[in-house]
Amino acid sequence: MSNATGRTDVDRYERELAIRFQVPHAVAVSSGTAALRLALVALGIGSGDEVLVPALAPASSVAPVLDVGARPVFVDCGPSGAGLDLEDLEAKITVLSKAVLLVHQWGRTGDACRTVEFAGTHGLRVIEDASQAIGTTIDGAPAGTLGDIGCFSTRAGNLLNSGEGGFLLTHDIEFAGACRTLRQHGQDPATATTTPALPGNSYRLADPLAAIARAKLADLDETLRDQARRTLLLTKHLLGTSGLVIPHATGPESWNGHSLLAHLDMPAPREFCAHLAVRGVPNSVGTYGLTSADQVPAFSAYVEQPCLRARAVVDTMLAISLPAKVTEDHVRQIATTVVNEARRWSPA
Repeated sequence: MSNATGRTDVDRYERELAIRFQVPHAVAVSSGTAALRLALVALGIGSGDEVLVPALAPASSVAPVLDVGARPVFVDCGPSGAGLDLEDLEAKITVLSKAVLLVHQWGRTGDACRTVEFAGTHGLRVIEDASQAIGTTIDGAPAGTLGDIGCFSTRAGNLLNSGEGGFLLTHDIEFAGACRTLRQHGQDPATATTTPALPGNSYRLADPLAAIARAKLADLDETLRDQARRTLLLTKHLLGTSGLVIPHATGPESWNGHSLLAHLDMPAPREFCAHLAVRGVPNSVGTYGLTSADQVPAFSAYVEQPCLRARAVVDTMLAISLPAKVTEDHVRQIATTVVNEARRWSPA
Protein backbone atom coordinates (compact mmCIF):
# COMPACT_ATOMS: atom_id res chain seq x y z
CA MET A 1 0.00 0.00 0.00
CA SER A 2 1.17 3.55 -0.71
CA ASN A 3 0.80 6.65 1.43
CA ALA A 4 0.50 10.32 0.51
CA THR A 5 4.15 10.44 -0.55
CA GLY A 6 3.57 7.61 -3.03
CA ARG A 7 5.90 5.24 -1.17
CA THR A 8 4.78 1.65 -0.85
CA ASP A 9 5.54 -0.74 1.99
CA VAL A 10 8.15 -2.31 -0.28
CA ASP A 11 9.89 1.06 -0.71
CA ARG A 12 9.86 1.71 3.03
CA TYR A 13 10.99 -1.82 3.79
CA GLU A 14 13.98 -1.45 1.48
CA ARG A 15 14.99 1.83 3.13
CA GLU A 16 14.70 0.29 6.59
CA LEU A 17 16.77 -2.74 5.52
CA ALA A 18 19.51 -0.51 4.15
CA ILE A 19 19.65 1.43 7.42
CA ARG A 20 19.55 -1.70 9.54
CA PHE A 21 22.39 -3.42 7.68
CA GLN A 22 24.42 -0.26 7.02
CA VAL A 23 24.49 -0.59 3.24
CA PRO A 24 23.43 1.86 0.50
CA HIS A 25 21.08 -0.49 -1.33
CA ALA A 26 18.50 -3.14 -0.40
CA VAL A 27 16.21 -4.87 -2.90
CA ALA A 28 13.14 -6.77 -1.69
CA VAL A 29 12.20 -9.89 -3.67
CA SER A 30 9.74 -12.76 -3.51
CA SER A 31 12.03 -15.39 -1.94
CA GLY A 32 15.57 -16.26 -0.95
CA THR A 33 15.86 -18.38 -4.09
CA ALA A 34 14.91 -15.35 -6.19
CA ALA A 35 17.55 -13.31 -4.36
CA LEU A 36 20.28 -15.82 -5.21
CA ARG A 37 19.20 -16.11 -8.83
CA LEU A 38 19.07 -12.33 -9.31
CA ALA A 39 22.47 -11.93 -7.66
CA LEU A 40 24.03 -14.41 -10.07
CA VAL A 41 22.47 -12.79 -13.13
CA ALA A 42 23.30 -9.26 -11.96
CA LEU A 43 26.95 -10.30 -11.65
CA GLY A 44 26.91 -11.62 -15.22
CA ILE A 45 27.16 -15.29 -14.30
CA GLY A 46 25.62 -17.76 -16.72
CA SER A 47 26.20 -20.60 -19.13
CA GLY A 48 29.74 -21.99 -19.09
CA ASP A 49 30.77 -20.22 -15.88
CA GLU A 50 31.82 -21.94 -12.68
CA VAL A 51 30.71 -20.92 -9.19
CA LEU A 52 32.64 -22.22 -6.19
CA VAL A 53 30.07 -23.33 -3.61
CA PRO A 54 30.34 -24.83 -0.11
CA ALA A 55 29.76 -28.54 0.20
CA LEU A 56 28.37 -27.68 3.64
CA ALA A 57 25.23 -26.03 2.27
CA PRO A 58 21.61 -27.00 1.69
CA ALA A 59 20.62 -27.98 -1.85
CA SER A 60 18.35 -24.92 -2.06
CA SER A 61 21.39 -22.64 -1.95
CA VAL A 62 23.14 -24.47 -4.80
CA ALA A 63 20.17 -24.95 -7.16
CA PRO A 64 20.10 -21.31 -8.41
CA VAL A 65 23.63 -21.79 -9.80
CA LEU A 66 22.30 -24.51 -12.08
CA ASP A 67 19.22 -22.44 -12.84
CA VAL A 68 21.31 -19.71 -14.51
CA GLY A 69 23.27 -22.30 -16.52
CA ALA A 70 26.47 -22.19 -14.46
CA ARG A 71 28.37 -25.15 -12.97
CA PRO A 72 28.71 -25.57 -9.19
CA VAL A 73 32.18 -26.57 -7.97
CA PHE A 74 32.01 -27.97 -4.45
CA VAL A 75 34.55 -26.74 -1.88
CA ASP A 76 35.21 -28.36 1.48
CA CYS A 77 34.64 -26.57 4.77
CA GLY A 78 37.08 -25.39 7.41
CA PRO A 79 38.06 -27.66 10.32
CA SER A 80 35.13 -26.57 12.52
CA GLY A 81 32.62 -26.74 9.68
CA ALA A 82 32.36 -22.94 9.45
CA GLY A 83 33.58 -21.16 6.33
CA LEU A 84 35.60 -22.59 3.46
CA ASP A 85 38.90 -24.46 3.32
CA LEU A 86 40.97 -21.87 1.44
CA GLU A 87 43.50 -24.44 0.25
CA ASP A 88 40.71 -26.50 -1.31
CA LEU A 89 39.16 -23.32 -2.72
CA GLU A 90 42.41 -22.27 -4.37
CA ALA A 91 42.99 -25.73 -5.81
CA LYS A 92 39.59 -25.67 -7.52
CA ILE A 93 39.83 -22.24 -9.17
CA THR A 94 40.01 -22.45 -12.97
CA VAL A 95 39.85 -20.01 -15.88
CA LEU A 96 36.07 -20.60 -15.86
CA SER A 97 35.63 -19.58 -12.20
CA LYS A 98 33.59 -16.41 -11.84
CA ALA A 99 32.34 -16.27 -8.25
CA VAL A 100 32.36 -17.74 -4.77
CA LEU A 101 29.03 -18.40 -3.06
CA LEU A 102 29.34 -18.31 0.72
CA VAL A 103 26.54 -20.04 2.63
CA HIS A 104 26.48 -19.24 6.33
CA GLN A 105 25.00 -22.54 7.50
CA TRP A 106 23.51 -22.43 11.03
CA GLY A 107 24.42 -18.73 11.16
CA ARG A 108 28.17 -19.38 11.27
CA THR A 109 30.50 -17.53 8.92
CA GLY A 110 33.99 -18.58 9.91
CA ASP A 111 36.58 -16.03 8.81
CA ALA A 112 34.44 -14.70 5.96
CA CYS A 113 36.49 -11.50 5.68
CA ARG A 114 39.58 -13.51 4.82
CA THR A 115 37.65 -15.52 2.23
CA VAL A 116 36.27 -12.35 0.59
CA GLU A 117 39.77 -10.88 0.46
CA PHE A 118 41.12 -14.13 -0.99
CA ALA A 119 38.41 -14.17 -3.66
CA GLY A 120 39.20 -10.59 -4.60
CA THR A 121 42.87 -11.37 -5.19
CA HIS A 122 41.74 -14.01 -7.70
CA GLY A 123 39.26 -11.74 -9.47
CA LEU A 124 36.20 -13.60 -8.17
CA ARG A 125 32.87 -12.05 -7.21
CA VAL A 126 31.39 -13.01 -3.82
CA ILE A 127 27.74 -13.75 -3.10
CA GLU A 128 26.65 -14.45 0.47
CA ASP A 129 23.66 -16.57 1.36
CA ALA A 130 23.16 -15.15 4.83
CA SER A 131 19.59 -16.34 5.40
CA GLN A 132 20.49 -18.16 8.61
CA ALA A 133 23.01 -15.53 9.69
CA ILE A 134 20.80 -12.50 10.35
CA GLY A 135 22.32 -11.00 13.49
CA THR A 136 25.73 -12.62 13.05
CA THR A 137 28.56 -10.11 12.65
CA ILE A 138 32.17 -10.48 11.52
CA ASP A 139 34.50 -7.93 13.09
CA GLY A 140 31.38 -5.81 13.61
CA ALA A 141 30.10 -6.04 10.02
CA PRO A 142 26.73 -7.75 9.52
CA ALA A 143 26.80 -11.06 7.67
CA GLY A 144 25.59 -10.49 4.13
CA THR A 145 27.41 -7.16 3.71
CA LEU A 146 30.96 -8.40 3.06
CA GLY A 147 30.74 -9.59 -0.54
CA ASP A 148 29.36 -8.06 -3.72
CA ILE A 149 25.76 -9.07 -2.93
CA GLY A 150 24.21 -10.57 0.20
CA CYS A 151 21.07 -12.71 -0.12
CA PHE A 152 18.44 -13.45 2.50
CA SER A 153 15.25 -15.47 2.84
CA THR A 154 12.46 -14.34 5.16
CA ARG A 155 10.29 -17.42 4.82
CA ALA A 156 8.84 -19.12 7.88
CA GLY A 157 11.54 -20.59 10.10
CA ASN A 158 14.07 -17.79 9.64
CA LEU A 159 14.82 -15.30 12.40
CA LEU A 160 13.39 -12.54 10.20
CA ASN A 161 10.14 -14.19 9.19
CA SER A 162 7.47 -12.65 6.96
CA GLY A 163 5.99 -16.01 5.95
CA GLU A 164 7.63 -15.79 2.52
CA GLY A 165 10.01 -13.34 0.86
CA GLY A 166 13.63 -12.35 0.58
CA PHE A 167 15.99 -9.45 -0.08
CA LEU A 168 19.42 -8.54 -1.40
CA LEU A 169 22.00 -6.14 0.04
CA THR A 170 24.78 -4.46 -1.94
CA HIS A 171 27.14 -1.50 -1.85
CA ASP A 172 27.04 -1.22 -5.66
CA ILE A 173 24.35 0.95 -7.28
CA GLU A 174 24.66 -0.85 -10.63
CA PHE A 175 24.09 -4.27 -9.08
CA ALA A 176 21.09 -2.91 -7.16
CA GLY A 177 19.65 -1.39 -10.32
CA ALA A 178 20.10 -4.60 -12.27
CA CYS A 179 18.32 -6.60 -9.54
CA ARG A 180 15.40 -4.15 -9.49
CA THR A 181 15.06 -4.43 -13.26
CA LEU A 182 15.37 -8.22 -13.31
CA ARG A 183 12.75 -8.71 -10.57
CA GLN A 184 10.14 -6.89 -12.68
CA HIS A 185 10.08 -8.75 -16.01
CA GLY A 186 13.26 -6.96 -17.03
CA GLN A 187 11.53 -3.57 -17.03
CA ASP A 188 13.47 -0.53 -15.94
CA PRO A 189 11.64 0.76 -12.82
CA ALA A 190 12.83 4.30 -13.56
CA THR A 191 10.69 4.51 -16.70
CA ALA A 192 7.01 4.01 -17.43
CA THR A 193 7.64 1.76 -20.42
CA THR A 194 6.72 -1.92 -20.36
CA THR A 195 9.43 -2.73 -22.90
CA PRO A 196 11.97 -5.02 -21.19
CA ALA A 197 15.44 -3.59 -20.76
CA LEU A 198 16.71 -7.08 -19.86
CA PRO A 199 15.18 -10.55 -19.98
CA GLY A 200 13.67 -11.04 -16.54
CA ASN A 201 10.93 -12.68 -14.52
CA SER A 202 8.53 -11.58 -11.81
CA TYR A 203 10.31 -11.76 -8.46
CA ARG A 204 8.57 -8.83 -6.78
CA LEU A 205 7.66 -8.96 -3.10
CA ALA A 206 3.93 -8.50 -2.50
CA ASP A 207 3.18 -5.31 -0.57
CA PRO A 208 1.25 -7.10 2.23
CA LEU A 209 4.29 -9.33 2.85
CA ALA A 210 6.50 -6.24 2.92
CA ALA A 211 4.22 -4.76 5.60
CA ILE A 212 4.61 -7.93 7.69
CA ALA A 213 8.37 -7.93 7.12
CA ARG A 214 8.63 -4.29 8.27
CA ALA A 215 6.91 -5.14 11.53
CA LYS A 216 9.20 -8.13 12.06
CA LEU A 217 12.26 -6.04 11.20
CA ALA A 218 11.28 -3.52 13.88
CA ASP A 219 11.23 -6.39 16.41
CA LEU A 220 14.42 -8.05 15.14
CA ASP A 221 16.66 -7.01 18.05
CA GLU A 222 14.24 -8.57 20.52
CA THR A 223 13.98 -11.70 18.36
CA LEU A 224 17.77 -12.04 18.27
CA ARG A 225 18.06 -11.57 22.03
CA ASP A 226 15.41 -14.23 22.63
CA GLN A 227 17.12 -16.63 20.24
CA ALA A 228 20.52 -16.14 21.86
CA ARG A 229 19.04 -16.60 25.34
CA ARG A 230 17.20 -19.81 24.41
CA THR A 231 20.20 -21.29 22.62
CA LEU A 232 22.45 -20.46 25.58
CA LEU A 233 19.96 -22.03 27.99
CA LEU A 234 19.83 -25.23 25.93
CA THR A 235 23.62 -25.27 25.70
CA LYS A 236 23.99 -25.00 29.48
CA HIS A 237 21.61 -27.92 30.03
CA LEU A 238 23.48 -30.11 27.53
CA LEU A 239 27.03 -29.40 28.68
CA GLY A 240 28.68 -32.55 29.95
CA THR A 241 26.20 -34.89 28.25
CA SER A 242 27.88 -38.12 27.21
CA GLY A 243 28.44 -38.26 23.46
CA LEU A 244 27.83 -34.53 22.87
CA VAL A 245 30.70 -32.10 22.34
CA ILE A 246 29.63 -28.45 22.32
CA PRO A 247 32.07 -26.47 20.14
CA HIS A 248 33.59 -23.26 21.45
CA ALA A 249 33.23 -20.06 19.44
CA THR A 250 36.42 -19.17 17.56
CA GLY A 251 37.49 -16.53 15.08
CA PRO A 252 36.18 -13.01 14.45
CA GLU A 253 32.46 -13.80 14.23
CA SER A 254 29.81 -12.89 16.78
CA TRP A 255 27.31 -15.72 16.24
CA ASN A 256 23.53 -15.25 16.29
CA GLY A 257 22.85 -18.61 17.98
CA HIS A 258 20.70 -19.79 15.07
CA SER A 259 20.77 -23.44 16.23
CA LEU A 260 22.18 -25.37 19.14
CA LEU A 261 25.24 -27.12 17.70
CA ALA A 262 26.86 -30.23 19.15
CA HIS A 263 29.24 -32.75 17.59
CA LEU A 264 28.09 -36.31 18.22
CA ASP A 265 30.77 -38.67 19.45
CA MET A 266 28.67 -41.83 19.42
CA PRO A 267 27.76 -44.73 17.13
CA ALA A 268 25.39 -44.02 14.22
CA PRO A 269 25.06 -40.25 14.79
CA ARG A 270 22.68 -39.66 11.86
CA GLU A 271 20.38 -42.34 13.20
CA PHE A 272 20.53 -40.67 16.61
CA CYS A 273 19.43 -37.39 15.05
CA ALA A 274 16.49 -39.16 13.38
CA HIS A 275 15.67 -40.82 16.70
CA LEU A 276 15.54 -37.41 18.41
CA ALA A 277 13.31 -35.99 15.66
CA VAL A 278 10.75 -38.72 16.30
CA ARG A 279 10.82 -37.77 19.98
CA GLY A 280 10.04 -34.13 19.33
CA VAL A 281 13.51 -32.61 19.01
CA PRO A 282 13.64 -30.82 15.62
CA ASN A 283 17.10 -30.87 14.06
CA SER A 284 18.74 -30.38 10.66
CA VAL A 285 19.73 -33.98 9.99
CA GLY A 286 16.96 -35.91 11.69
CA THR A 287 14.01 -33.71 10.74
CA TYR A 288 15.09 -32.29 7.38
CA GLY A 289 17.54 -34.94 6.17
CA LEU A 290 20.41 -32.50 5.64
CA THR A 291 23.46 -33.94 3.87
CA SER A 292 26.49 -32.23 2.42
CA ALA A 293 25.58 -30.77 -0.98
CA ASP A 294 28.10 -32.95 -2.80
CA GLN A 295 26.05 -35.98 -1.69
CA VAL A 296 22.77 -34.71 -3.17
CA PRO A 297 21.84 -36.99 -6.11
CA ALA A 298 20.74 -34.04 -8.28
CA PHE A 299 24.30 -32.67 -8.13
CA SER A 300 26.20 -35.93 -8.67
CA ALA A 301 27.27 -34.98 -12.21
CA TYR A 302 29.20 -32.02 -10.80
CA VAL A 303 31.15 -33.86 -8.09
CA GLU A 304 34.70 -34.66 -9.18
CA GLN A 305 35.97 -35.52 -5.70
CA PRO A 306 34.11 -35.85 -2.40
CA CYS A 307 34.36 -33.13 0.24
CA LEU A 308 35.12 -35.49 3.09
CA ARG A 309 35.34 -32.93 5.89
CA ALA A 310 31.95 -31.42 5.05
CA ARG A 311 30.42 -34.88 4.92
CA ALA A 312 31.87 -35.74 8.33
CA VAL A 313 30.69 -32.46 9.87
CA VAL A 314 27.11 -32.88 8.66
CA ASP A 315 26.95 -36.56 9.55
CA THR A 316 28.12 -35.94 13.14
CA MET A 317 26.37 -32.62 13.83
CA LEU A 318 23.32 -32.24 16.02
CA ALA A 319 21.83 -28.87 15.05
CA ILE A 320 18.67 -28.28 17.06
CA SER A 321 16.29 -25.74 15.55
CA LEU A 322 14.31 -24.15 18.36
CA PRO A 323 10.78 -23.16 17.34
CA ALA A 324 9.89 -19.47 17.37
CA LYS A 325 8.62 -18.21 20.72
CA VAL A 326 9.51 -21.48 22.43
CA THR A 327 9.25 -21.17 26.21
CA GLU A 328 12.09 -21.81 28.63
CA ASP A 329 10.16 -24.77 30.03
CA HIS A 330 9.99 -26.25 26.53
CA VAL A 331 13.74 -25.69 26.12
CA ARG A 332 14.33 -27.62 29.33
CA GLN A 333 12.07 -30.43 28.10
CA ILE A 334 14.07 -30.64 24.86
CA ALA A 335 17.30 -30.76 26.87
CA THR A 336 15.95 -33.52 29.12
CA THR A 337 14.93 -35.58 26.08
CA VAL A 338 18.37 -35.22 24.47
CA VAL A 339 20.22 -36.09 27.68
CA ASN A 340 18.06 -39.14 28.39
CA GLU A 341 18.19 -40.46 24.83
CA ALA A 342 21.95 -39.94 24.59
CA ARG A 343 22.45 -41.82 27.86
CA ARG A 344 20.63 -44.91 26.60
CA TRP A 345 21.46 -44.70 22.91
CA SER A 346 22.21 -48.13 21.48
CA PRO A 347 21.60 -48.35 17.73
CA ALA A 348 20.25 -51.59 16.37
